[in-house]
Amino acid sequence: MICQGHVPLSRIFAAIPDDTVAMRLLRVFLCLVAVAVLSTLSGLARAQEIARIEPVTVVTQKQAAVFDAEVADTDDLRARGLMFRHKLPEDRAMLFDFGEPRPAAMWMKNTYISLDMLFIRADGSIAAVAENTEPMSLQTISVQEPVKAVLEVAAGTVKRLGIQREDRVFHAMFKDEEDQTEALPSPAGAAPQALVPVAP
Repeated sequence: MICQGHVPLSRIFAAIPDDTVAMRLLRVFLCLVAVAVLSTLSGLARAQEIARIEPVTVVTQKQAAVFDAEVADTDDLRARGLMFRHKLPEDRAMLFDFGEPRPAAMWMKNTYISLDMLFIRADGSIAAVAENTEPMSLQTISVQEPVKAVLEVAAGTVKRLGIQREDRVFHAMFKDEEDQTEALPSPAGAAPQALVPVAP
């Protein structure tokens, strides 16, 4: 048989009656695909929620250091934390805002970089410090004393700045910030960074 030319697909589809079972099934299939795609895109949009960046100052007995901190104040942001990051500059951090003070437990699931963690009371004072956390570890790092926030910074920051318990952290979420600001020394320069809260 001699081929006499290409038959356009539009002509083939036009020849199929709209009320055939095949066309009905095709319509149902396309609707299901559309719903699946929209659901996936919606989930990706939520997963890519971007944290706002705000300044956080850590004051030790000898100096003050200012960090540009990503504020994790939603369930999605707190759950993702610093997962999948390969680097955290010394002047960056993540501030986990728990809303109301409570015992806190953190872990390093899917976190590729070692971190230092500061557990912070509602008044901005540091209740506990964890240094050089183990990347990818599922072991929890926790405090039973109620804290309002955790500040994650790059591993080595605590030692470099001499951060200790009872040092203070300044940010709008902490109470009595105005009174504390009067005694806030001028930062000698930028310095500082991260962990992931355990899902309940």
